Amino acid sequence: MDKALNYLALAKRGRLAELGEEPVGAITRTGKGYLVVVAKDASDHTWRRAKSFVAGTEQLCLSVPFTKEELGFVVGRTSLAIAAFTDVSLALAFVKALPDQEKVKKELEILEAKSKKMRQRKKEADAHKKNIRFGKKK
Repeated sequence: MDKALNYLALAKRGRLAELGEEPVGAITRTGKGYLVVVAKDASDHTWRRAKSFVAGTEQLCLSVPFTKEELGFVVGRTSLAIAAFTDVSLALAFVKALPDQEKVKKELEILEAKSKKMRQRKKEADAHKKNIRFGKKK
């Protein structure tokens, strides 16, 4: 099994991915999806829907080199045409594990920037909690 597919399975088990057209549409409308992936053999209608879900937002849409059956197998379904990652770190790991890196260079840069920003926010939040708990050191 491909390493990228393992990240999709991990995201599903951790409830950090939405699977199927309706859940993906719902999560992207709320703005909580970072990456929408579409199987290579998905219909044109599914691809257009995925693009319309992320249109006008900072969310990314990517056609992956896996079939619907391959995507479905790793998440315990017969087939899966569309999925959305709701965690930026897992989305970044998924894109880094894809076989052809030249095609996803732009998406990789965007996700790396978002991941860096998220780590910085977490670091600042942890520092704030520590300051509240123990007082700020001078």
